[in-house]
This record gives sequence, C-alpha cells and structure tokens, in this order.
Amino acid sequence: MLSNRSFVVTIRHCWCKSYYCNSMNWLTRFFTSSLGQKLIMSLTGLFLISFLVVHVSGNLLLLSDDGGESFNIYAAFMSHNPVIRVISIGLYTFILLHTIQGLVLWASNRKSKGPQFKSNKSPGRSYSSKNMALLGILIFAFLLLHMGDFWVKTRFTDQLAMVTYPGHDEPVQDIYTRVHIAFQQLWIVLAYIIGVIALGFHLLHGFQSSFQTLGINHKKYTPAIKALGWIYTIAVSLGFLSMPLYHYFNP
Repeated sequence: MLSNRSFVVTIRHCWCKSYYCNSMNWLTRFFTSSLGQKLIMSLTGLFLISFLVVHVSGNLLLLSDDGGESFNIYAAFMSHNPVIRVISIGLYTFILLHTIQGLVLWASNRKSKGPQFKSNKSPGRSYSSKNMALLGILIFAFLLLHMGDFWVKTRFTDQLAMVTYPGHDEPVQDIYTRVHIAFQQLWIVLAYIIGVIALGFHLLHGFQSSFQTLGINHKKYTPAIKALGWIYTIAVSLGFLSMPLYHYFNP
C-alpha cells in the first residue's frame, strides 16, 4: 500500500502531468485553428512591418554622396553587434513562419470555398486582399535574390574588398561597391522594382489586416489605420525603389 506521502506525491505528479498535457493540447489546437493561424500571421506581420522601417532607414545611406563610407560603417555595425545578431535569428524565423502560415491559410481558404475562391471575384475585396498568397510568393522569391546577392556574400565569402576609413581602426567590407555594381545591371533593377511593387500591394492589405486580427477594428480607428497604412506603404516602397534607381542612373 502507498503511504500518505507517496499517495500525495503520486496524485500531484498525475495532476501536473494532466495539466501540462491539457495545456499543450489547448495550445496546439489554438495555434492550428483558423484564429490561431491568423494571430500568428498578424504578430509576425507586425514584427516584419517594424523591421522594414529600420531596414529602409539604414539602407537609405546608400544614397549618401560619400563613396559608401557611411553605409559600409553602418553595415559593419549591424553585422557585428551581438544584439542585432540575436534579433536577426528571430527575423529569419518570423519570415519563414509568416510565409508558411500564409500559404497554409491560403490553401485552407481555397479548399473551404471551392469554386467561389477560384473565381476570385468576391465583391468589395481589393486586389491586394484577393492575391496575398501570390504577392507573398513574389516577395519571398525577391528576398531569396536579395539575400543571395548581398547577405550570403557578406557573411560566407571573402569576395568583398576591405576598406579603412579615418576614425575607424578596423577595416570593413566594401558592401557599397558590391551594391553599386549589382544595380548597374538592368535585370536586377527590374527584379527589385517588381519585388518592391509586390511588397507595396502586400503591405496595403497586411497593415490593416494585422490590426483587425488583433481586434483593433472600430469605425473611429479603422480609417486612421487605413490612412497610416497608405502613408507607411508609400514611404517604405519609395525608399526601397530609390536605391536601385539612384545607382542605375548614376554609374
């Protein structure tokens, strides 16, 4: 027979195990439900929206008329800062999660709506909202091109020259020259333009949709969120478009 103490320990163990299993089952059911999947899309989307502000702000240094000094120093700081490296891991994870979750939701909606979904003629829906999956795929392809052309070469190869600037003891990679050479090629410029346009349409719907999923949807606030979404999308898109065009027309 079990002693009183052993009995209490056994009951507590069973309760904790049951509580843990029930909690995990609830989380699994929630995050695999339509609502949970949309919540993941919303939160990862808002994180990526925030990241784009930082990314475009830093990359606008490519327009500086200093031979690439300010951009190269900025890029070196971002590459070697331990905090930025940790955030980068989260960024790559969220990009993949956002992409995969978006395709899962698209496939689920396609299956549930059948011919109505395939007709793509739902009244009242914008082009962006009806084509989020297509736009997302274009953006992901553009992202692979972007990372393969710049990020991979800066992290995993020694193809880039090292330059030294006054006031900085350590030499830094000359990423600016690599960017400038790349943007002398018309096909790369056109690919960037297509990618940025796809990003703009994606953001137009995604910005408001992210807030709506979180329950921020009211006649007082929704017009302001829509307006902010337009301002944000135009500013970010023009910022990214300015870089390849500036370098292509300034050989």
